[in-house]
Amino acid sequence: MKAIIDVSPKGGLVNSLLKTARQVDSGKAVRGNYHLSFESSKLLLSELSTARIALLEDLRKAGEQSIYALAKLVGRNYSNVHSDINKLIELGLVLRTEDTKKVFVPFDSVEVRLTLSEASH
Repeated sequence: MKAIIDVSPKGGLVNSLLKTARQVDSGKAVRGNYHLSFESSKLLLSELSTARIALLEDLRKAGEQSIYALAKLVGRNYSNVHSDINKLIELGLVLRTEDTKKVFVPFDSVEVRLTLSEASH
């Protein structure tokens, strides 16, 4: 399963969810990919800063970690890593284990798609 992050106009996510619902209703197989859409590239880049993307990549490579161990691994301040991980959890890109309270990336891969379209005249 992979996570796909993109910029989608308002209503694009609703249309995508309706399409998936129709597939389920008709008995068709639905891919298990996770989709996260932002209304603008500005919002995507503010929520997924370079530090958060790097942290996501490092956690994906390292596997399940405590936030303390992750901060140590990446050489960043614990408070900043904790804050970034909480945002990534909020976005659904990182999960926390129930028993050990460690964090991990539940996806085989994460794709960020940023398409710049022509400005309307």
